[in-house]
Amino acid sequence: MNERLKEYEDKMEKTVEHLKGELNTIRAGRANPHVLDNIRVDYYGTPTPIQQVGNLSIPEPRLIQIQPWDKNLLKDIEKAIQASDLGINPTNDGNVIRLVFPELTEERRKELVKEVRKKGEENKVAIRNIRRDGNDSFKKLAKEDVSEDEINELQDDLQKMTDKFIKTLDQIIEEKSKDILTV
Repeated sequence: MNERLKEYEDKMEKTVEHLKGELNTIRAGRANPHVLDNIRVDYYGTPTPIQQVGNLSIPEPRLIQIQPWDKNLLKDIEKAIQASDLGINPTNDGNVIRLVFPELTEERRKELVKEVRKKGEENKVAIRNIRRDGNDSFKKLAKEDVSEDEINELQDDLQKMTDKFIKTLDQIIEEKSKDILTV
């Protein structure tokens, strides 16, 4: 592959990984520890990810259990979860915090699918912007004595790469939507 295209391919791959990361935080009716990725707990004055202050386990398909290494953190973890946009009320028994994920209503599932599609569309736009940047940089190559045929070939290859990554995003969006809609 042409060195000039490699840079744009890397950017597109990062965009795909970004979408996967974003979609991991959307809860699909089953307990997924990634929904806690963006929640921080005040741990001795430092905002720390929940995963780093305790042990996360999933004893049942719709239950996440958080057992902090320091029992003094129970209240802080509970507050952090309540302050987040997770929409789940934690229960604290003095040793562990439990997050019970309710069954999603059909209406909520449809809202989540819309959110997934919106995030997917934002990432498709990002890929198209990468393509545009690439095409702009290729057009500037004409001033550096690169033939028009080479420039057209680079643009064609970049378009094929863009199509491939858009198709990948579509598959990811489709899989996540199917996952959410499956009762």
